[in-house]
Amino acid sequence: MRDVFECRRFTRRGRSRRGGFSLVELLVVTVLVASSALIATPVFSAWHARDRIDAAARALLAGLTLARGEAIARGTRVVVCPTDAQAQCLPKGHRCAGGAHAWSCGWMVVVDPERAAQVLRVYRRPSGVSILAAAGAVEFTPPVGQVIGGFRKFEFAATGRTVVGQTGAWNRCIRIAAGGRVRLERGGCSGRARA
Repeated sequence: MRDVFECRRFTRRGRSRRGGFSLVELLVVTVLVASSALIATPVFSAWHARDRIDAAARALLAGLTLARGEAIARGTRVVVCPTDAQAQCLPKGHRCAGGAHAWSCGWMVVVDPERAAQVLRVYRRPSGVSILAAAGAVEFTPPVGQVIGGFRKFEFAATGRTVVGQTGAWNRCIRIAAGGRVRLERGGCSGRARA
């Protein structure tokens, strides 16, 4: 009889032990998950900042490519200009809210702004990205989409606080040749690496 009682007691202990986790085990797992989250947060912030820079650079590249194609197809002048919240072209050197440079406010593609002024596309202000450009509007002319005013360049960089691991390699540069061809490069306008 005693053996049966001992056997039942052993079985109950075994079952209750297999039924869940102890408080110590749960605390260890919680500490490990919290530590992993603290370590991973700067990495995710870095990826997000780099992705914002890439997205803004590719959006301007798409706008410039659209403008050149439309200038060739329509046989008229097409302009890409920095814009404000009211979708108006900003003058050269203008700053928008918060002191950001004009191209950082957003931009739009306009067909012949001095005559019919048909807006083809408006690109809103990219979040967390600064766009530096020495020139104002970029004008593409027919018949082959040449740029008025020669070579242009736009440099894209992150704004706000510095992210862990952020380097100049995150910057992007768009260069426009006098013939109207547009090129995107990695590492900013002074770097030599290309996308």
